Amino acid sequence: MRFYVVLRYAGMVLLYVAAFMLAAAGVSLLYGWDSSFSPLLLSALLTALLGVFPMLFVPKTDQINSKEGFCIVVGAWILSCIVGMFPYLIWGGEFSFVNAWFESVSGFTTTGASILTNIEGLPAGLLFWRTSTGWIGGIGVVMFALVIVPSLGKTKMMLSNVELSSLAKDSYRYRTQQIVRILLSVYIIMTIISVLSLKLAGMRWFDAVNHGMSACATCGFSTKNTSVAAFDSPLVNLVMAVSMWMSGLHFGVIFATVTGKHNNIFRSGVTRLYFLITFVTAILVAANLYIGGIYDSIASSLMHGSFQVVSLITTGGFATADTNQWPAFSIMMLIFVSLICACAGSTSGGIKIDRLLICAKMVKARLRGQQHPTMVSRLKVDGVVQSPELLGTVTLFVVVYFVLIFIGAVVNTMFGMDLLSGVTASIACIGNVGPAFGTVGSLESYSALPAILKLQDTLLMLLGRLEIFGFIQLLFIKWWR
Repeated sequence: MRFYVVLRYAGMVLLYVAAFMLAAAGVSLLYGWDSSFSPLLLSALLTALLGVFPMLFVPKTDQINSKEGFCIVVGAWILSCIVGMFPYLIWGGEFSFVNAWFESVSGFTTTGASILTNIEGLPAGLLFWRTSTGWIGGIGVVMFALVIVPSLGKTKMMLSNVELSSLAKDSYRYRTQQIVRILLSVYIIMTIISVLSLKLAGMRWFDAVNHGMSACATCGFSTKNTSVAAFDSPLVNLVMAVSMWMSGLHFGVIFATVTGKHNNIFRSGVTRLYFLITFVTAILVAANLYIGGIYDSIASSLMHGSFQVVSLITTGGFATADTNQWPAFSIMMLIFVSLICACAGSTSGGIKIDRLLICAKMVKARLRGQQHPTMVSRLKVDGVVQSPELLGTVTLFVVVYFVLIFIGAVVNTMFGMDLLSGVTASIACIGNVGPAFGTVGSLESYSALPAILKLQDTLLMLLGRLEIFGFIQLLFIKWWR
């Protein structure tokens, strides 16, 4: 494998990151040359130098093999998280080395968990950079995991095989450049619509831009200490919920719906299941909140219950209420949607609805096979026959996913977290959800955790965002043949 080729393409990603740092410095300048201007400008220059260096000395090549493509994807994520620390470390404040790493990884993986105890104390430029890491991560995982890697040829890399469900494959029957334009167009247009809608809902421009970007990235970074609850606006809640829910859909299916293609939202079994789970869970939680006396009216119960369900199923991570105060049944429902999450091909993390549907169909096929041993069963999702290789991959992913949750929970409790906090923090980090319950609840932060747990949580975030095997295989690349 040619590592210099990997460095060249990873350098291109760093230039992209540096451009956003420079944009954040511009925001700092616009808001009175605040204290983040120099840290952001210096970070942009350092990141740009790191990105330019391999491009100057490494010759251009159009031929990339599967190992190189794989390392470009994983390497780009890790390097982005490393350089993403620069503005935090240079600015100082609450950002120790471990805290800066945690905030950077949380942003780029669109987890949205934070170590900050006073978000509103950050200068505007640094707040925008924090949001930008989430927006880069949201588009980055789609661009690299679903576009660049499969376009390299008939690779057998686990990352692309897991991420490209049958729905994703059916939606992406285009040339690589067309795919890039589709993904970019949907993502950018959805972000613009969200920002404008939030502005019309009453937010000031700065808050609208940050929350619109973060909602479409399903990241959860807010400019307020109490997240969306700070705005105390049902209209803002509605706009945020719709933005997050739409961002949990497969981007290719959104494009197909807008352009009148056959494989659209209304014909997709995955999308129907996504809507059904969201709707039923929201109704159950709202009913539980109202009957339990948490809210006085059905409207308030519906508003807060549905918002939190959408926020967690999409891994958006925003909050309008302190869910630690909710009844046990509501908490269980929220944990359930935190495990499943939204659709493949979106900015969401987690197990994903696609795999849930495939697993349900596998169980059904197994039961029918026991009743009719000679029957040949072909498992289909949206009319596409699923290969035995894909079915095996889905099963393995789900098993390893729960094993990692268990390991994370054991380590969390080993170092002092209570059971509820430890288990749900593990679920929230590997699912890139962000808020959990207990000491790391919806209106709390991860600041009080010891350094070793913060480092473990960032590892879970990377594992979740890189679809587990994408990150693990990097450790065993010499074993490849």
